[in-house]
Amino acid sequence: PPPFTGVWMGDSKLCAIGVHCGNHITSHGLALNCCTDLSWFEHIVPCGLEGKGVTSLSHELGQHVAVSHVLEPFLESFQEVFDCTLVSPEEPG
Repeated sequence: PPPFTGVWMGDSKLCAIGVHCGNHITSHGLALNCCTDLSWFEHIVPCGLEGKGVTSLSHELGQHVAVSHVLEPFLESFQEVFDCTLVSPEEPG
């Protein structure tokens, strides 16, 4: 819900999106909660937003959703939406 960034299910954040700028460097981050242990969020104010919660795909769908099941379709959609090509770093050594 505006003005909060991310993907929300009601008052609970499913996907966090962040940007940090400093020293002429911009960093971007994204966290999609697939099968996250949500009990950890009971001890903090997630994203500094009082009265808001955190959820996961597993919680919302009522079944275990592993990162491995979500990664490929997520990356394909990301490339389509942002009209880009993602490259993986080469294996070391």
